[in-house]
Amino acid sequence: MTEDVKDIRMFFPYPEQYRLALPPIITAFMVFWSLVGHAIFGDANQFALAILLLLFPLILGLHLYLIWDAGGLKRLDQAFYGFVHGTLAFVVWTFCIMHLAGNSFA
Repeated sequence: MTEDVKDIRMFFPYPEQYRLALPPIITAFMVFWSLVGHAIFGDANQFALAILLLLFPLILGLHLYLIWDAGGLKRLDQAFYGFVHGTLAFVVWTFCIMHLAGNSFA
């Protein structure tokens, strides 16, 4: 094992778990971004909405990557994980958009 790999593993000892946890982490970031973005930028800021609109497709892309990268029966597990989390993330994403938009729909 090279020195570079040992240095990386000192900070990230379980790289598989970080890779699997990345979609829920991004979902949590969506909630954080909508709360902070609304507090800083106000209602219907285009910059805050643009960042938010890019995060859900990123989550779906990461789930597709996890399905593609898994082998054998793990693909079915990853597909179920992607379906469940993708559905829940869509609901969270929708409410985050509504929160950022504020009263602009009225």
